Amino acid sequence: MKAVIMAGGEGTRLRPLTNTQPKPMMPLANRPMMEHIVGLLTEHGLDDIVVTVAYLANQIRTYFGDGSEYGVRIRYATEETPLGTAGSVRNASAELDDTFMVISGDVLTDIDLTEVLKSHRDSGADATIALKRVDNPLEFGIVITREDGSIERFLEKPGWGQVFSDTINTGIYVLEPRVFDFIPEGEVVDFSGDVFPAMLDQGLSIHGHVADGYWEDVGTLEAYLSAHADVLDGTVKVDIAGFRISENVWMGEGSDIDPRARVDGPVVIGDNCIVEADAHLREYTVLGTDVVVKHDAFVERSVIHDHGYLASSVRMRGCVAGRSVDVRQGVHVEEGVVLGDETFVGDGAVLNPGVKIFPFKSVDAGAVVTASIVWESHGARTLFGARGVRGLANVDITPEVAVRLAGAYGTALKKGSVVTVSRDTSRAARSLKRAVIAGLNMAGIRVEDLELAPVPLTRFHVRSERAQGGITVRLAPGDPNSVEIRFFDAAGRDMPDAAQRKIERLLSREDYRRAFAGDIGDIVFPPRAFEYYTAALEDSVDAAAIRSRGFKVVLDYSFGASSIVMPNVLAKIGAEVLAVNPYASTAPALATVADETRGPFLEDLVRTSRSDLGLVLDPDGETARIVDDTGRTLSPTQATLAVVSLVTSTVPGAKIALPVSTTAHARRIAEDNGAEVVWTKLAMSAVAEIADRSSIDLAVAPDGGFIWADFLPASDATATLAKLLGLLVAGDRRLSEIVATLPDVHVVREEVPTPWERKGAVMRAMIERTKDREVLLIDGVKVMHDESWALVLPDPEEPLTHVWAEGTSESEAVQLAQEYARRIRQTMR
Repeated sequence: MKAVIMAGGEGTRLRPLTNTQPKPMMPLANRPMMEHIVGLLTEHGLDDIVVTVAYLANQIRTYFGDGSEYGVRIRYATEETPLGTAGSVRNASAELDDTFMVISGDVLTDIDLTEVLKSHRDSGADATIALKRVDNPLEFGIVITREDGSIERFLEKPGWGQVFSDTINTGIYVLEPRVFDFIPEGEVVDFSGDVFPAMLDQGLSIHGHVADGYWEDVGTLEAYLSAHADVLDGTVKVDIAGFRISENVWMGEGSDIDPRARVDGPVVIGDNCIVEADAHLREYTVLGTDVVVKHDAFVERSVIHDHGYLASSVRMRGCVAGRSVDVRQGVHVEEGVVLGDETFVGDGAVLNPGVKIFPFKSVDAGAVVTASIVWESHGARTLFGARGVRGLANVDITPEVAVRLAGAYGTALKKGSVVTVSRDTSRAARSLKRAVIAGLNMAGIRVEDLELAPVPLTRFHVRSERAQGGITVRLAPGDPNSVEIRFFDAAGRDMPDAAQRKIERLLSREDYRRAFAGDIGDIVFPPRAFEYYTAALEDSVDAAAIRSRGFKVVLDYSFGASSIVMPNVLAKIGAEVLAVNPYASTAPALATVADETRGPFLEDLVRTSRSDLGLVLDPDGETARIVDDTGRTLSPTQATLAVVSLVTSTVPGAKIALPVSTTAHARRIAEDNGAEVVWTKLAMSAVAEIADRSSIDLAVAPDGGFIWADFLPASDATATLAKLLGLLVAGDRRLSEIVATLPDVHVVREEVPTPWERKGAVMRAMIERTKDREVLLIDGVKVMHDESWALVLPDPEEPLTHVWAEGTSESEAVQLAQEYARRIRQTMR
């Protein structure tokens, strides 16, 4: 049987190490990853190999040649342009006329390939996939199988709300030649995303074989170090080059270790190395060929590639150094540092945690090199959170970070694109926005600067002026010391996950587009942005009818930028306004926004002034607390039900979108009024996308805001006020009358601490234990009971799992939430 090794990957997440070599050539215990794969294939009788190559292909050809040195026959199929996993194999189809195996050349594994082949033959399937259970399946393609081992469906790179199993696709396949019928020639095609789903649609059988043994993608620098530790611990069965001179120390030919040097295994020392007196090699250190470690040097949990030079008194911990690095006396290299090939680091320099030095660069003597990698400095797993990038102002989010972040965003767009930017009233946002503009301009992006503007106005301008994106810089809610940098797509919605990941990749490898002088972007200040926004909002409601009603409204602007926009809107609809905190203020005033004593004050104002409505706007202008005409502040749930009731009773055949965690009473109210309900994920971007593309009359946002998609597919407090007044006129009712009809709601929420590596197992257990009940898999696992429900959803940013439960009484809801929390804890034992 023939085997195909896919070796065309660039390994972008392993840069700068892969700037000068393809990922399959990255050394693991001083042998290229692909050499370990060739050895594994040979061990299981697969000695006729086709290698698909693309990035830096000559390095692979030169190293392996025709394969005779390794006891195999190797031929090469070259991709001139990237063709995807399946497309690359299709490119080698001339060599594959019978059953064949496919395996990646850039993983570390000792899976029993003979068992995989046997499983394929026994199943009689058209394709077999080797599967593996992992602790954290989020970064892999998840495979859902039936009890007989046949595959039901695939989920590529899911979010936590879609992790219904911890069984992932290892990229090891046994295939029949008919698979090529599903791979168009010359096109970019992937197995999991394209070929296998198409085969299932055509009724072909695909078998899943859950394999024992070790498997690691080695896709990140952290995984690269971890894989070395697993090799040295014997967790994975691979051949380590060199002589085993003690229980856990390997040494290559020609190496010289001074008797006064200290070596604490497990350690691998390559050929022709020199380790001088009083040098100290601690556990999980790997030295490549011809590495020199001078006296008093200290190396721990680090991998040093071939021809490295570590001068006296060097300190290296938890880092990776590429080929031919030159690290001079007294240098300190901290955790997570990566030195590219032929890097020079001068005497006494300090490389702080997370620094990446790209190939052929120099660091001056005595320099202190820092890198503000915000998502790592706090242990965050991704750069982007639910509301963009967040961190302490001028500590985590410095002007340098803002420039790089904007540069990465600009690089992801076409040169000459237009991006709208804005800020809030804080000095931190003012300064950082200037840095953002600089980063965009230097990447060749034209900037339209709204200066001080609420978030909805920024979104509206992006959408209406046909910009390619938007950025706003603001203080984080509830934390005046932190800032957020939020990104919008061309429709004014929160940037989708795929675009966020692209920016993260560009930023992590510092791969920015640098525009020539003539291509540097310009800055313009759009005129009449407020007027256009006001006119569009006025057109979306019956302004004449609202004016004829003569509403009285109490508004607390919370010192935010809405105080600039709202008066224009209110003037158009003829509302009489009593304003509180009616001006934009700087950070000290913004810090008082969360003061709960302002709620009762506003309630008194509504009652004493006999107003129809009161709103406490958040400083960004997206959400608001609603006070009815009796001076009663509505809870977020009450506000949702009241607005749903107003919309569905006023708009015939209304269509509304609700996050899956919304009370079931909202659905009942809507359906009683003849409306259609669409359930959505909890992510703001998902709600906004459905609102924008599905003719939705109302969408309830996860943050408590309301989306009026006929005006803007995002939360907008100003639009909510105008729409509410219009609905009250159309229904000829007061808000308190609506609130009086609302049912009691009993929704309870719990949080269960859940390690990242256990989240996949938790979700799989939830699925398996609820097979006898109706289950919704829109976001997380929502289990329907008779008159109640429970929702289990992993947190995408924290090591937590959230549990929502609704019952007919408070005690029933509490009991149901506790039951599911108990199940989660049982799964983690």
